[in-house]
Amino acid sequence: MSDHFVCVHGHFYQPPRESPWLESIELQDSAYPYHDWNERISVECYAPNGVARILDSDGRIVQIRNNYERISFNFGPTLLAWMEENDPETYGAVLEADRRSIKRFGGHGSALAQPYNHVIMPLANERDRRTQVEWGLADFRRRFGREPEGMWLPETAVDLGTLSLLVEYGMRFTILAPHQAARFRRLGDKDWKDVNGARIDPRRPYVQRLPDGGEITLFFYDGPVARAVAFEGLLRDGGRFAKRLTDASGGDDGLVHIATDGETYGHHHRYGDMALAFALEAIDNGDAARLTNYGRYLEEHPPEYEVEIHENTSWSCAHGIERWRSDCGCSAGRGVGWNQAWRGPLRDALDWLRDELAPLYDERAGKLLQDPWAARNAYIDVVLNRAGENVQQFLDAYAAGSDVTDVTDVLKLLELQRHAMLMYTSCGWFFDEISGIETVQVLQYAGRVIQLADELFDAGLESEFLERLAKAPSNLPEYGNGRRVYEALVWPAMVDLRKVGAHHAISLLFRDDDDENEGEDEGREVYAFEVEDVAHQTSEAGRARLAVGRLRISSRVTLETSDLVYAVLHLGDHTVTAGVQPFTRDQALERLRQDLNEPFDRADFPEALRALDRAFPDGTYSLSSLFRDQQRLVLDKILESTLHDAESVYRQVYERHAPLMRYLTDLNIPLPNALELAAEYVLNTSLIRAVSDEDLEPQRVLTLLKDAQARDVKLDQEGLGYALEGTLERLADRMLKAPKDVERVSALEGAVRLATAVPFRVNTWSIQNAFWELKETTHPEFAGRSDDEARTWLSHYRALGKLLRVAV
Repeated sequence: MSDHFVCVHGHFYQPPRESPWLESIELQDSAYPYHDWNERISVECYAPNGVARILDSDGRIVQIRNNYERISFNFGPTLLAWMEENDPETYGAVLEADRRSIKRFGGHGSALAQPYNHVIMPLANERDRRTQVEWGLADFRRRFGREPEGMWLPETAVDLGTLSLLVEYGMRFTILAPHQAARFRRLGDKDWKDVNGARIDPRRPYVQRLPDGGEITLFFYDGPVARAVAFEGLLRDGGRFAKRLTDASGGDDGLVHIATDGETYGHHHRYGDMALAFALEAIDNGDAARLTNYGRYLEEHPPEYEVEIHENTSWSCAHGIERWRSDCGCSAGRGVGWNQAWRGPLRDALDWLRDELAPLYDERAGKLLQDPWAARNAYIDVVLNRAGENVQQFLDAYAAGSDVTDVTDVLKLLELQRHAMLMYTSCGWFFDEISGIETVQVLQYAGRVIQLADELFDAGLESEFLERLAKAPSNLPEYGNGRRVYEALVWPAMVDLRKVGAHHAISLLFRDDDDENEGEDEGREVYAFEVEDVAHQTSEAGRARLAVGRLRISSRVTLETSDLVYAVLHLGDHTVTAGVQPFTRDQALERLRQDLNEPFDRADFPEALRALDRAFPDGTYSLSSLFRDQQRLVLDKILESTLHDAESVYRQVYERHAPLMRYLTDLNIPLPNALELAAEYVLNTSLIRAVSDEDLEPQRVLTLLKDAQARDVKLDQEGLGYALEGTLERLADRMLKAPKDVERVSALEGAVRLATAVPFRVNTWSIQNAFWELKETTHPEFAGRSDDEARTWLSHYRALGKLLRVAV
């Protein structure tokens, strides 16, 4: 048996993208055609690595493997929380991989823990460091059902204090970059050897002795191989990748291991998941090396050397950890002449906010909780399960008295602390511009902290915070500085119960017809809120509509509740005005109805609008107040008739002048803009409908594509590919529900045949998964039969497998 070992570590992580108020990710247009970047990256990376393909020499799928089972990995807790809710199949594959790795690697699971929300640990204060570790460990236990052996440090940012904390919580090891080692020696020797400049031998584990008398094992990954994987195209060839890993031992015994962002395998490098699967399979089936993970290797090969690290260093900043507090020169290089002078003022502003709030939290929470900071450490149990009985168990354990009447205040205090940690998520400093999506996210966390502080303490911290943000310069003239970024991108995102009420009330006017029959007193989920329609009355006058009613809102996070009355006036198109205010008594609601209905019923809409303004003196809301996903749905409904009219005009122009357009194209004469626009709009619209049709007609799609080619129309390739993928998935699901139905197998075969013929990329990954399930479950039964039904089924099955490039 070879004494050469290989371990590949993937750090799988995305910055949290959830709205701090809604606890969900709103629509992100930059991720088109997907809803948001988490969904897009999951499709490109996380899901494929759970069912990675291994191809034969002809490029056909011969095996499907769960890559996570054979590598070492960590997933950010906030990413796993999203995945559990939004991609449960991939989430299950990750958890199952850890269970299988325990059997594969002698009782050592491959999953590692991570501090909760990816803060730069050496820059965090002692309280935050401790909570980050406790929350990361609690999250890990809840998901993987065991204790972790090691913990990945965000950005591998390290100091001795952080390592001591890991040891205190039972961690045996962590992984660092080679340049983070300063010197080493054999255990028992007196003399140290300098290894500055990433000259540490990565094939050995090393002991780092700590000031408090503890020690921890450090693995320094192979820098050149990791760099080749991440940046030098090594993943273009799985066989070459495997050889590079096995050759890196240099002929000596030991561990060849690399660490990269997990997104390298599929998101940063398309088909990187397949290269990884091929390499792992080649190593597993060869005799050049054995796959292992860190826990097993450490058990079998205890350290014989000790090391001293460079403190305050990381794997992604040449200047230590300056990337997260200064304009050190590290950037993503997206803006010519840009600087990152905003980084220092941003961290200073957040540090000031955190430190101003600590004594206020201490004083208020000290009256409600036995130990405010111990309660914060334990609050992760509530974050992971907000069920009422779980909240009560937490209160029973940590409340200062036996009868807690201020439950909402307790939860608000702890939510303030949660967001005060989330605002330090490292991605806020990593990129180039303070108005970038990642930095705006941490500013929104700060905005939620300030909002809660005002509700709890009447703290009035925002003006000073904004003054400090004004010292953070933006590279974009339209923003100028961090204060203006906050005012432009944080203020509009803020939510309170009234805004939730306005969102719900406006949405009521645009419900589908099926919803109109739903009764009163019905509870609805609006992101992190429960909304109960207590009373609702709608009047119509032509295109105008008026809704007046009462609703009750409660936050599932803080349990805060509010009883509200509302009125919404829709005068057609996007002209919507809504008012929301606290409910006082039924007579007031009835008076509001009368005051608004009276001018509305006589079609005096200007007076109805003035009456609404008088009834809600604190201000009104419009369609811009809707949360983004619902806003898009409502606007789509409003635009439906407008787009129908536009399409009729475009289609009339296109159909009337199609022969002329064809003639001009044949002569290589560019189409006039008006004709080109008509052709592009009509053909793309027709194609989207055709590929999305439940009863897909491949010939109809091909005819439209031929027309588009003849007129040199620019296709919406991403949108068309995404739509056809959805149709294929529906057909595959339908087939798997009745896998013996020849017609369903045949229908999927025809759809996949179309997907191979269209001039845009169609991801058939999920269809290959469905076929693989068919191959392993239904195919054996038909393969053992010789009747006509079996022959017909097998004929379509083989054709489908050939189209999907699966070896059958």
